[in-house]
Amino acid sequence: MNHNTPVPPLSPRPLRHLSEVHRRVMTAGRLRTAGVSVAEANEQCRPGGPWQQILPGVFLLHPGPPTSEERLHAVLMYAAREQGTGVPAQPGAEEPHRPVYAEAMITGLAALTLHGFSSTPPLLSLDRIDVLVPRMRRLRSTGSARIVRTPALPDAEQVTGLPVAPVPRALADAVTELTDAGAVRRLLTEAVRGGHCEPASVVRELNNAKLLSRPHVVDAVDSLLAEGRAIAEDRLYRMVEEHGLPDPVWNVDLRLPGGPHLGGLDAYWPEQAVAVELDTRAPRQGHRQDEDALWSEYARKREHLERLGITVVHITPRKLRDAMEQQATVIRTALMAASDRDPAAYVVVLPR
Repeated sequence: MNHNTPVPPLSPRPLRHLSEVHRRVMTAGRLRTAGVSVAEANEQCRPGGPWQQILPGVFLLHPGPPTSEERLHAVLMYAAREQGTGVPAQPGAEEPHRPVYAEAMITGLAALTLHGFSSTPPLLSLDRIDVLVPRMRRLRSTGSARIVRTPALPDAEQVTGLPVAPVPRALADAVTELTDAGAVRRLLTEAVRGGHCEPASVVRELNNAKLLSRPHVVDAVDSLLAEGRAIAEDRLYRMVEEHGLPDPVWNVDLRLPGGPHLGGLDAYWPEQAVAVELDTRAPRQGHRQDEDALWSEYARKREHLERLGITVVHITPRKLRDAMEQQATVIRTALMAASDRDPAAYVVVLPR
């Protein structure tokens, strides 16, 4: 065949076990399995041909621009260790195989869009799609694929059948590329307001990515922590109201009469000597000892109060979000058990 000979369109052998998108986007290896050589595939990608090579070793089996779904799968095909296209749930099942992408997942802005963020651009408007791979993989960023490396891959979440980085990791990878303070603030705020994750997990990933030396990121984190605490306090108010707990006094400081300050509490039931403290720790320096120091401070205050006969219920924002009824039961049990305990020491309750 020479270049003047008309080239008939090639079609791989029927691959009914593949999903529809995997019949339109295929790797060179998958095409060989289907009976199409690399030379034949390249011939189909000549100018004006029916196919196109959109990334090294990845072919789009139609002319025209790829869809968002095709771009996502193409980037994953380029970056992943190819391991076939998955295993059907049952032998002989009619459903297509779900693609298996080893050691690769979508991250950054594309991942946040897949997670349902409204403050991120539409997928088609992204020039590049970030894909997270292990540090030792020998890959380079090219075309629409931007390679992001990590010492250890997080557990991917499946979103529309695609492996996607968890929101805190995707946020960190997105923020790495952003210089606009407003854009960073909007992303972090939506992550918390939208219930995607808690502030502490975001700050931890930003620390790991060494992003807290950037002033516009620090400012956004300050807003994030304030936002996170406000949301957690609102959930605590709702828990008391919706689960029929007696009204506490809110946001108080405790002191011994004429003595030292004992610490602030988010809610306190004086008659039962039961206190609730929200754990909104978010160490800022990225070191384990900082987190340990914060936890030690919580523990010392709790031990001091409990020596005085005050029961302290320690609640994280995540538990309030995911298991509010269970946390209400814990508090109710502590209130009911008050009558069986020795009376607590007298303390002065002051507004915080």
